[in-house]
Amino acid sequence: METIFAPWRMAYIRGEKAAGCVLCRDSCRDEELVVCEGKSAFVMMNRYPYTGGHLMIVPYRHICRLGDLTPEEGLELFALQDLSVRVLTEAMKPEGFNLGTNLGKAAGAGIDDHLHVHVVPRWVGDTNFISVIGEVRVIPEDVAGTAAQLRPFFVKFRREVRG
Repeated sequence: METIFAPWRMAYIRGEKAAGCVLCRDSCRDEELVVCEGKSAFVMMNRYPYTGGHLMIVPYRHICRLGDLTPEEGLELFALQDLSVRVLTEAMKPEGFNLGTNLGKAAGAGIDDHLHVHVVPRWVGDTNFISVIGEVRVIPEDVAGTAAQLRPFFVKFRREVRG
C-alpha cells in the first residue's frame, strides 16, 4: 500500500470553509498565499500546485469570461503574467513555463466561475516516474514557504517596472 504524507491538508480538512467563491479577494484577504497585489488583480500561490512555484493571477472582480474583462483589467492580467514569469525565472530558475486559462469545466477548470490565469514553472524531467507511473505529484516545498521566498522578488521587480 502506498502512503503519501500531506500534513498541510489537515488545516483545510479541519478548518472553517469560506463562504462563496474561494478566489474572490475577500476570501483570500488574510491568506499567506497572496504574493502581489495590483489595481484590478492579484497574484497568489496555487494551494494545490502542479509544480513548485505554481501561481495564479486573479481579477478582483468575480467574472468568468474573458469578454467580461475591462481593457484595463486585461492589460493588467497580461502585465502580471510577465511579472510572474520574471520573478519565477530569477527566484526558481525554471527551464520553461506553462501559461493558461481553463474556461469551463470541460476545459479542466476546477473553479470555473472566477476567471484566473495559471503560471506554472517547468523543469526538464519534472514529470518523473512518480507522476507517470504512480499518478502522484511530489511538491518538495510547502506552498506558504514558496510564497515567502517569492514575495521579495515581486517587490524588487514591481519597483523596477514603476521606475
